[in-house]
Amino acid sequence: MTESGGEFDVVIIGAGAAGLSAARHLASAGLAIKIVEARARMGGRAHTVPTELGFAVDLGCEWLHSADINPWVPIARQLGFTVDETLPDWGRRVAWFEGDAAQREWQAAMDAFYARLDRAADAPADQPASSLLEPNGKWNALLGAISNWANGAEIDKVSVRDYGRYDSTYVNWRVLEGYGALIARYGDGLPVEFNTRVERIDHAGPRVRVETDRGILSARAAIVTLPTTIIAEEQVKFAPALPEKVAAAGGLPLGIVNKLFLRLDETGASELVREADRHLVGALDRVKTGSYQIRPHGWPVIAGFYGGALSTELERGGIEAFAAFAMDELAGLFGANIKAHLSPIAASSWGLDACARGSYSMALPGHADDRTTLAAPVGERLFFAGEACSIAHFGTAHGAYMTGEEAARAALAALTAASDRAGTAWRGAPRIPAGT
Repeated sequence: MTESGGEFDVVIIGAGAAGLSAARHLASAGLAIKIVEARARMGGRAHTVPTELGFAVDLGCEWLHSADINPWVPIARQLGFTVDETLPDWGRRVAWFEGDAAQREWQAAMDAFYARLDRAADAPADQPASSLLEPNGKWNALLGAISNWANGAEIDKVSVRDYGRYDSTYVNWRVLEGYGALIARYGDGLPVEFNTRVERIDHAGPRVRVETDRGILSARAAIVTLPTTIIAEEQVKFAPALPEKVAAAGGLPLGIVNKLFLRLDETGASELVREADRHLVGALDRVKTGSYQIRPHGWPVIAGFYGGALSTELERGGIEAFAAFAMDELAGLFGANIKAHLSPIAASSWGLDACARGSYSMALPGHADDRTTLAAPVGERLFFAGEACSIAHFGTAHGAYMTGEEAARAALAALTAASDRAGTAWRGAPRIPAGT
């Protein structure tokens, strides 16, 4: 696993969006790097899978959130991927079945809630987001369901400060060939050791020793992009120990969000089902409900999206449990005969994924500032990146990319300063152009 003498400049732990971003920037600067990845593939929680229908679907991240500032958009175009600029109609989910009057009522309630959230995010004391709901408010269930989808957790478990710090431009696009496929392609040509699980990171000596189940890597610095669940559970040990990192990761657990894709046999289906890229809510009066996208990209598919405790419950039953729940909710929207036109294609189970144990990070009440603690470097040799390290773009692939780039720049600056002090220079690696 090691080059002669273990002469790496930087070892990067994790080949997800953050790790690949860091690796690409360091390789382009001429550093000798190695990426260590526990999975057999690149992408981490970005994962595109093929279907028998001739197109692929994303089991992980799908939307190019804040697309007008999202670095994956120019990368996608550079690599020849198709960017679908069709905006989601999330804001119209109530109107489709309840009418414009209900839509206006819901919009007013939602705007008022998020205004309270923004104000509370700047308050001296943090609190659960549920404290901002109107007592017995008519739309509380839908606001709770949105928290499940957005955070992967019930609204009473979510930090107001963290929730309010998320910064969106509200421009959301998609990659036709798959977000996961894009991120994996971005990693082409980078030196990755797959199926290699890191067990210990020893940063006590003159070099960082990354001990894995397949051998030991030595480097001048390491960039850690592990999910918070893995750090919090100390599945990877640090020596000397880093209790502040473990505690910060514990305050930023990964929420559970999962997807289901159902094939839609359109013969005999209603005109409403035939309309493309429409979003609907399974039920407006309960938190445990799904968000449904009807015929994304015009495909003969209905995609279901589930979060929080409901998602955790369903993933234990596998794709059959997801399909049964979805078909019942869709029957409530379109009539019982819709079930005869649906069959499951694929479903995710991120909470059961041994390399992730969840979907994306959320901050528990009182723990919003743990993102800063998690992202802080240790000395000049250990650097941290990943969506959980982003204050304004957590839970997204572009947030992960940005933190990977920041960690790479910090590592490069630290290594340059150390070399200048010692009057030495590192052995450069072959230059790998960005985007290849």
